Amino acid sequence: MNDRATIVIPLAEVRSKVKPRSAPKGRQVDPDAREMIAALLGGRDAVGHLRRDLLVEYLHLIQDRFGHLSAAHMAALAEAMKISQTEVYEVATFYHHFDVIKEGEAVPAALTVRVCETLSCSMAGSAALLEKLPAILGKEVRVIEAPCIGRCAEAPAVCVGQHAFGHATVESVAKAVCEQDTKPTAQQTTTHVGLKQYLAEGGYQTLLAVLSGKRDVEAVITEMEHSGLRGLGGAGFPTGRKWRIVRGETGPRLMAVNIDEGEPGTFKDRYYLERDPHRFIEGMLIAAQVVGIDASYVYLRDEYHHCRIIIEAEMAAAQAWASGKGITLPKIEIRRGAGAYICGEESAMIESIEGKRGMPRLRPPYVAQVGLFGRPTLEHNFETLYWVRDILEKGASWFSGHGRNGRKGLRSFSVSGRVKQPGVHLAPAGITVRELIDEYCGGMLDGHNFYAYLPGGASGGILPSSMGDIPLDFDTLQPHGCFIGSAAIVIMSKQDKARDAALNLMKFFADESCGQCTPCRVGTEKAVTLLEESKWKTGLLEELSQAMMDASICGLGQAAPNPIRCVIKHFSHEIE
Repeated sequence: MNDRATIVIPLAEVRSKVKPRSAPKGRQVDPDAREMIAALLGGRDAVGHLRRDLLVEYLHLIQDRFGHLSAAHMAALAEAMKISQTEVYEVATFYHHFDVIKEGEAVPAALTVRVCETLSCSMAGSAALLEKLPAILGKEVRVIEAPCIGRCAEAPAVCVGQHAFGHATVESVAKAVCEQDTKPTAQQTTTHVGLKQYLAEGGYQTLLAVLSGKRDVEAVITEMEHSGLRGLGGAGFPTGRKWRIVRGETGPRLMAVNIDEGEPGTFKDRYYLERDPHRFIEGMLIAAQVVGIDASYVYLRDEYHHCRIIIEAEMAAAQAWASGKGITLPKIEIRRGAGAYICGEESAMIESIEGKRGMPRLRPPYVAQVGLFGRPTLEHNFETLYWVRDILEKGASWFSGHGRNGRKGLRSFSVSGRVKQPGVHLAPAGITVRELIDEYCGGMLDGHNFYAYLPGGASGGILPSSMGDIPLDFDTLQPHGCFIGSAAIVIMSKQDKARDAALNLMKFFADESCGQCTPCRVGTEKAVTLLEESKWKTGLLEELSQAMMDASICGLGQAAPNPIRCVIKHFSHEIE
């Protein structure tokens, strides 16, 4: 029994002793920051009417204007959007391209130079650039390591501000900095097919036929099914079947187009977008009409600033052309990525489009059922839609008629590394890497002998040259612990080591893991530590790899061990 007396203090007496707050609880919004953000977002009238799904876009506006995101900026943005400051902060800190500055921290240099450090650029000497540039450019320029920026065929590649270019040298980077050549312009973009030329060459006639009903919806879907076209972003899901599934869901339906293209070694989408953007736009509009899409969202990686100039201009031209014919096209919004490889995963991309951190969703439900904004969503890679017009005009048999070694279709191979002619090479599905090197890439570089290759980018594994006669296509590489993915082929010579490549790739995965699940977050970091040892603990690495493959939420953690397992299996002499 407790003998202590209970002391009761009247509530009024307690309240009388509490010192009143001089300001509301939490971080206060700086008046100057409030004015700056209001002006940047369109004036005070915009306050209270800002869209939650555009949070990432608003953060880009602030970053572009001030070069960083201060606590004052983010507090003012949160107030304007009527959301918590924590919500803004957690989104801003998730993405690599946002420089979040805490109170008391120094503001970063006005100009940032990003030097790609992933495999193709590493093989081409990016480490030397990273070592020399800081001293040459001075303290007014920040030089940092960066993951793949989609210019692997021009390795080493850099971004000076928003201007990305390849074949970088100390001199070319210094020249770009001195000339303040930091933003892409129309002159810096590759000459592309504009609307006038595209129409003159028969463009948009297939779309008009679908819109008018001359081409039956069911017949179009059947043609796509018979073509054998599969998703060219990596997963390889049959395109026609996907259209049929999403069309069968209750509307309204949406479309999300993935041009994030962050897989090291991949640059095919940029290649086609720079040259023939309307072929993609027409394919997207045909898919929207056939499936019954109300609005489409195009997610474009942030390193492709010059591509955004192209696609925004050509989409506006297509909209004007359609309006002139009395046609109302579905709404299309272009969303800007912010430097997160994980957003290439379809559900993470959808989260990012909704203005959140790009973290993959647990499935089911699948995005075809519950996707963007909770609606059935048709998710496609850029290149998949690029081929729609050709297939419908030339027929399914035209596409499926290509192929080698029993495979069907065409593949756009992004080839980089130790070959004479790196780049995007359109070749028959099922071609072998030896044939690809000899027939399309001009052979190996002088003084280099074929040693190994990555058949599917960073996550697709590594195979020795002795296995260079495997047909490159969906389903042919899995028996060997690899996959083709987005067909990013990195060619290595005897001057390289597979174990070094595996370490480079694992560092990339560790940096790009979203951190949502423990097997991937902890597993990739632990793997880096183990791979840095002179002699690999193969038993422990295998146990770790299996845990990551079995328990990771999405494909990043599930595929990250592929290079490790391939090196252990095929290059054991390098790790003992």
